[in-house]
Amino acid sequence: MLIDKLVHLTGLRFLIQIVVHRTQKTALTKIVYLMNRKIFEPQQSLAKWVKCYWTLESSFENTPLKNTIIPDGTMKLIFHYGDTYKHHPNDKESIILPKYFLIGQLTRPYIVEPLGTTGSFVVRFQPNGFSPFANIPIKEIQNTAVPLDKIFGKDGGEIGELILKAKSTSERIELIETFLLNRLTDRKTIDNIVKSTIETILDTKGQFSVNELSKQNNINRRQLTRKFSSTIGLSPKQLSKIIRIQNTLKTLLTKDVTSLTDLAYENEYFDQAHFIKDFKEFTGLTPKEFYGDHLKMSLIFDNKD
Repeated sequence: MLIDKLVHLTGLRFLIQIVVHRTQKTALTKIVYLMNRKIFEPQQSLAKWVKCYWTLESSFENTPLKNTIIPDGTMKLIFHYGDTYKHHPNDKESIILPKYFLIGQLTRPYIVEPLGTTGSFVVRFQPNGFSPFANIPIKEIQNTAVPLDKIFGKDGGEIGELILKAKSTSERIELIETFLLNRLTDRKTIDNIVKSTIETILDTKGQFSVNELSKQNNINRRQLTRKFSSTIGLSPKQLSKIIRIQNTLKTLLTKDVTSLTDLAYENEYFDQAHFIKDFKEFTGLTPKEFYGDHLKMSLIFDNKD
């Protein structure tokens, strides 16, 4: 498929803007806007907390006017060394985002609009990775951009400015890794029940019931949910739903899908209504709107294994 070739050739791991033209027999998908995204691995001592770093760069002309960020089950530190973005919480409101901030766990689509040239450095944590650095309840910052000085005080503002002024990605990575490692002096341990549950959810692509997760870890459902909420900012059910929709989106955008009904059952949705409900909850669109004729849209979603 065209998408597969473009993704392979450019080294991109997600799709930014797509136009879909669909006939009865075939679906032609092409990337309209490509934004230069590069991914970097963390050093080993941070790998259990930090999943990766990535940079995103694009001229204003090559950036979609609106981007829908799809929940992916992780929190991120975002530093805009280019121009910042505007967030649209609804059709009537807009908020200019800080130059550097933490974005809490997303449970719904997050709409952003570029205000100029894009230049962003992002620290993507593991699902439970921000917990040792948090000094505020993670559950309370869902769908929220929190300025770094609200989390780290004066140090947050200082590291933000240093990263904005850095001349290269390697310098930015060195700065943030030193900053994070200095906050791991007590070497906080990972909750093994939470870790095991996350691994099961990821391995099964979200197709595992919370009751089964509770039984597997010999813990009641309420206790497991409480551990998850305080460590991840999501319940096990929410994380499972997010991972399942991410897997479904990857299938839609990288494979020839002839039946949305079959796709729903392949991903173990109870029925078509359940599939549509979850799909719209996380993307803001129904599957038919997403996959319909002459659809033009922008998406940012996780497509890195």
